[in-house]
Amino acid sequence: MTSSLPVGHLLRTWRQRRRLSQLDLSSEAGVSARHLSFVETGRARPSREMVLHLAESLEVPLRARNELLVAAGFAPVYGRRGLEEPGMGAVRRALDLVLAAYEPFPAVVVDRSWAMVAGNGGVALLTAGVDPRLLEPPVNVLRLSLHPDGMAPRIRNLAQWRAHVLHRLAREARLSGDAGLAALHRELSLLPGGLDPRPPDGIAVPLRIRAGDDELSFLSTVTTFGTAVDLTAAEVSVEAFLPADERTADVLRSAR
Repeated sequence: MTSSLPVGHLLRTWRQRRRLSQLDLSSEAGVSARHLSFVETGRARPSREMVLHLAESLEVPLRARNELLVAAGFAPVYGRRGLEEPGMGAVRRALDLVLAAYEPFPAVVVDRSWAMVAGNGGVALLTAGVDPRLLEPPVNVLRLSLHPDGMAPRIRNLAQWRAHVLHRLAREARLSGDAGLAALHRELSLLPGGLDPRPPDGIAVPLRIRAGDDELSFLSTVTTFGTAVDLTAAEVSVEAFLPADERTADVLRSAR
């Protein structure tokens, strides 16, 4: 892992991405604005501890914290292990437990790029009738939901759901600085379906999808590892779709 940009430049970029002034960040981090200015301009070389402290204050993702450390001349501190490695057994078991607990309601494990890592039995209801090519690994769940050969033709409130997905993706791309997410947002923005930015009538934007003769309505929730210090654990999440009404709950329970 190497960085062609100095650490001060990267820290300034993250500060600006968070829409903070040097005074704002210095107050938040308990560092003098003068020293912070020297760090950003390269007149002062931050210590390893200072890099991590500023990254914490800026809520920089773990992957990018490693990049900051390398740019400052230090070794990365956050490791990355595959889910199949022996040391990740507790993470795998936790994910399996959450997926099983949500059944018969659909739930998927996704990584930082929205690629599906795993799913429970309820996912088949959402993916029924989609083009098999969209289900070839790696399956991107956002592309699957908005693509005209995917779930989009069955989503009854497509313009509303599409506006919600694109807004969420744009925000993630902006806050993370992830070029892959920005590229995915550009790709999905070109798909048909319209946009309905009006706020929902209820408490959240539902996913309303046709399933046979029924229209099912779901609210989505997200579960993450709150104290992860491994990149893989920090970058996976469980997206679950819970019934927004009793009719949806009854249909899914009866289909078990």
